[in-house]
Amino acid sequence: MTKRTAAKYKIDRRMGENIWGRPKSPVNRREYGPGQHGQRRKGKLSDFGLQLRAKQKLKGYYGDLTEKQFRRIYTEAERVKGDTGENLIGLLERRLDAVVYRAKLVPTVFAARQFVNHGHVTVNGQKVNIPSYRVKEGDVIEVREKSKQMALVLEAVALAERDVPDYLDVDHSKLTATFTRTPGLSDVPYPVMMEPNLVVEFYAKN
Repeated sequence: MTKRTAAKYKIDRRMGENIWGRPKSPVNRREYGPGQHGQRRKGKLSDFGLQLRAKQKLKGYYGDLTEKQFRRIYTEAERVKGDTGENLIGLLERRLDAVVYRAKLVPTVFAARQFVNHGHVTVNGQKVNIPSYRVKEGDVIEVREKSKQMALVLEAVALAERDVPDYLDVDHSKLTATFTRTPGLSDVPYPVMMEPNLVVEFYAKN
């Protein structure tokens, strides 16, 4: 098992939820946590525990971002006018690796980060290899010509388990995706409930 796959399943087990909705997730077989004490009855979480868990879940979902990266995005969400939780989701969904994943150009968000890193993606015709690059409304993301026959891409396009959200206009025959608008929480097809309001509470107190 690769490090990335192991990390992904570890996050699922730790959260006790199949946060990407993957059919092979170990949580589908057993919902308790990892380790020898994983089957112990779970205690009721405190407010802090619930807030921390909401943050870890959201951070994990986007490829297990570092605390520094996630905090920077949160600080920016706080500065922008409007609801901080909604702004946070909008900024996370504008990451290039998140858009590549949402558009079903690769099978996982971890693969998306690596795919962008290795220079397989262009934005408006220019090669971009920074996963955290922030796309703007109207930007066209495309898999580079030399990368279009990669097994990873062909596998992702064939996946039936994920739908492409309506804030992306995707053409899988050309392997392009246009980012049409910044989504809010209700627009994002999370397989499990995300609670950005609890993340806001967490950072407000810590």
